[in-house]
Amino acid sequence: MAQQQNLMDRKKLCCSICLDLLKDPVTIPCGHNYCMSCIKSHWDEEDQKQTHSCPQCRHTFMPRPALVKNTMLADLVEELKKTGLQTAPADHCYAGPEDVACDVCTGRKLKAVKSCLQCLVSYCEQHLQPHYESPAFEKHKLVDPSKKLQENICTRHNEVMKIFCRTDQKCICILCSLDEHKDHMTVLASTERAERQKELGVSQQKIQRRIQNREKVVKALQQEVEAINHSADKAAKNSEKIFTELVHLIKNRSFDVKQQIRSRQKTEVRRAIERQEKLQQEINELKRKDIELEQLSHTEDHTQFLYNYPSLSCLSKPTDSPSMSKSILQYFEDVTAAVSQARDKLQDILSDVWTNISEPEVEVILPQPQPKTRPEFLQYSQLITLDPNTVNTQLLLSDGNRKATVMADKQLYSSHKDRFTDMFQVLSKESLSGRHYWEVERSRYEVSVAVTYKDISRAGYESGFGNDDKSWALECYNNSYQIRHKGIGTPISGPQSSRVGVYLDHPAGILSFYSVSDTMTLLHRVQTTFTKPLYQGLGVFGSHGDGSAAEFSKLE
Repeated sequence: MAQQQNLMDRKKLCCSICLDLLKDPVTIPCGHNYCMSCIKSHWDEEDQKQTHSCPQCRHTFMPRPALVKNTMLADLVEELKKTGLQTAPADHCYAGPEDVACDVCTGRKLKAVKSCLQCLVSYCEQHLQPHYESPAFEKHKLVDPSKKLQENICTRHNEVMKIFCRTDQKCICILCSLDEHKDHMTVLASTERAERQKELGVSQQKIQRRIQNREKVVKALQQEVEAINHSADKAAKNSEKIFTELVHLIKNRSFDVKQQIRSRQKTEVRRAIERQEKLQQEINELKRKDIELEQLSHTEDHTQFLYNYPSLSCLSKPTDSPSMSKSILQYFEDVTAAVSQARDKLQDILSDVWTNISEPEVEVILPQPQPKTRPEFLQYSQLITLDPNTVNTQLLLSDGNRKATVMADKQLYSSHKDRFTDMFQVLSKESLSGRHYWEVERSRYEVSVAVTYKDISRAGYESGFGNDDKSWALECYNNSYQIRHKGIGTPISGPQSSRVGVYLDHPAGILSFYSVSDTMTLLHRVQTTFTKPLYQGLGVFGSHGDGSAAEFSKLE
């Protein structure tokens, strides 16, 4: 209890400026006590204001009071020192380079715990007490310690800026509002803050909603990544399994072919050896008879000669002496040819499969300005020819395979897997992968001007241009236009013309259709991503033999 009492006495005998025990204590007229050196230093700083105040209660004095040492307080301080309880504030209470220091402390300053927007002063805990205890400070606004209090002071009038000028969008002091801002729209800074606070709340809500939406997208993308990884792993595993089976199949077929070749080889060699042995026996017999006949020819006994001649002159029936069979050699050549043909077919199949699964090569292309005038478009024109292997048999190709006309009778085209069977359509021979421009001249009735991937269907509804996701078509009627994609037709307006211009920027994913006459009028523009080379397409849908036609124009 005695120690606690001494601590309380020490607090009462501390200077509120240096926060240490009073040294040469003085009592100023308002009744507060300070070290003589501390209060002198404080008032020396206020001399230029010609008013002097109490650091605790802010009571002002004019003129500056005379200071006289309070001997009674000096004696009490000396007695307290004898108790040995005098301690300094802990080091962590002092302000460092990054801290906001108390503006009232002299010597080594303590950390500020609050800043006053009215006083524009930062206070440590000890010097802040009057703001909590004195009614004079009730309306003062305390905030967290700030080093920017001076920014609240008008540099021109040295007054606190409590007004907001909406005209100039900045804070000003009351004198500014009566001077250079007198005709401006001004409000209290607190009023503007309240309104901006509402706007801030709305902005926060928008941001939070956007965050939620983006988090949903991120989650969806994460699920997509997982799905892609799962699907890719599954596809890689299955593909490896299939290719392994294919390799085993090829090895088995290779073994079978080799066995068949060796078996035929063995049979034919055995047959040839047997014939060789028979012929060799015949040769040996003939050699023996030749020797006997030679001996007989030298016999002097006529009777003996005549007796032996019949048996020696009689020859056995000769063995056939066949030439080397050409059929067996042709068989081996045919086997080689059949295996080569199988290899070529497999290579074609694998090439087609690779084309379908390979990703388009990514090219880094700098953005280029789109052409605006017809001469600029013509820079990207090219000669276009139609592919006879794709044309419907009801269409006749002419003018160097640039024109397609509906005929009454079917045309005699050879059978081909790429031919359109149900729609009066045809594709170009050349593929499109860069920037291109072409024009189509049409006669009466409906004409479809399109671009499409090569793997579009060749039969059924989906083979029609614009009826799937592999083609984009502008359908031209007598008095209207329609853009078609994924089976959806969208009417579009524009001037009628017998000539349609098409501009394709494949890397940029831009496809534009124009009505071409004396001027070019944009009918419709598609913005998408093209993943494979495209082909021009023409569709002519008149009645049989009515002369309906469309052709790629010669551009110069």
